[in-house]
Amino acid sequence: MGDFTNTLSVSASGLKAQSMRLRHVSENIANVDTPGYHRKVTSFEEVVSQENGATEVQLGPVQLDQKDLARIYDPNSPLADDNGYYDGSNVDLVVEIADAREAQRSYEANLKMFDQTRQMSAALLDLLRR
Repeated sequence: MGDFTNTLSVSASGLKAQSMRLRHVSENIANVDTPGYHRKVTSFEEVVSQENGATEVQLGPVQLDQKDLARIYDPNSPLADDNGYYDGSNVDLVVEIADAREAQRSYEANLKMFDQTRQMSAALLDLLRR
């Protein structure tokens, strides 16, 4: 049963990490038109669980994308400089939508693994009862 517990722990950590990743992607999408907004970039780290020794995944530190901000021409904006430009965000919607889909699919894969492990452990318990 220890292997089942480890598998459930690993898949649960994957679910949590992907949901946090999706949260940051959503924040990026919500701020696509926010002047001066830098895109949040996430990474993953391996950690060894203190409870069962399983290698799990967690979200690493969130960093801001240092790519140049878009220069937007709008002389009527209160943010505009003397030339009529201001700094927009560096969020690319195509990249964010692709990241969101990848996070969703990874979340679903971890959920399937969790469910399969739960079903296998239930079947094993049924066999042991006989």
